[in-house]
Amino acid sequence: MLMNRMNKRLLLSAILVAALSAGTFAPVVAQVNIDQVIQEGEKRSDAGAAEQQRVEQIANQTDDLLNEYNTVSKVVDGLVTYNSLLQRQVNNQEEEKAALSESISNVALIERQIIPMMTRMLDSLEQFIALDTPFLIKERTERLERLRGMMERSDVSSAEKFRRVIEAYQIENDYGRTIEAYKGTVPINGNEQEVDFLRIGRVSLAYQSVGGAHTGAWDKASGSWVELEASEFKNQINDGLRVARKQVAPDLLIVPVPAASGE
Repeated sequence: MLMNRMNKRLLLSAILVAALSAGTFAPVVAQVNIDQVIQEGEKRSDAGAAEQQRVEQIANQTDDLLNEYNTVSKVVDGLVTYNSLLQRQVNNQEEEKAALSESISNVALIERQIIPMMTRMLDSLEQFIALDTPFLIKERTERLERLRGMMERSDVSSAEKFRRVIEAYQIENDYGRTIEAYKGTVPINGNEQEVDFLRIGRVSLAYQSVGGAHTGAWDKASGSWVELEASEFKNQINDGLRVARKQVAPDLLIVPVPAASGE
């Protein structure tokens, strides 16, 4: 800016010198006009510099706004992606909600059907125990009675009731593939005597009195206890009791087995 002023002053001075060399003398008013022209030029120069500064400020503001726009644009893009993911999650939750609502609606129907079914299962279990070999009768009967009592309880869920019924069926099923020794009583010569029972699955149920004086087995055909020959079965039943109690290793046993129904 200073250089522009000096150039203008030199130009005006050269014009003034040329006029004076030609013998022309300008009045005092001309000198005033020249100063005004110089001042006006300086004002315009200052105004131009101010405009240039303003333009630069606007350019800087524009750059700042552009950077801010780019930043906001990236944030908006991220929010759009995030909202799209949330919408898919909401849609999946709505589908699960509809499926759960349908399942809940079906629970009442299933419960109305499963209670009578469990009652029929207990009736069948009772008939099975009555027709089965009479081992652990008290234990099995008490289990059945507990199940019937549980069916009337409102504080036990239908799922728990069903689980317990299935568990009872599983226990009965396991009896068919296990060997067991337990104590009980049988009528011998008209008197109830304490004996050791030997159950081998559902194939054979035998007993031996304490001391080994009496050995017998359940006869399915007659539905009663029969005495066995001590010379043939006493030692075998005694060995079977020891195997069932895990006192000796499993070994081949000769036990009374009911004849097939076709014989």
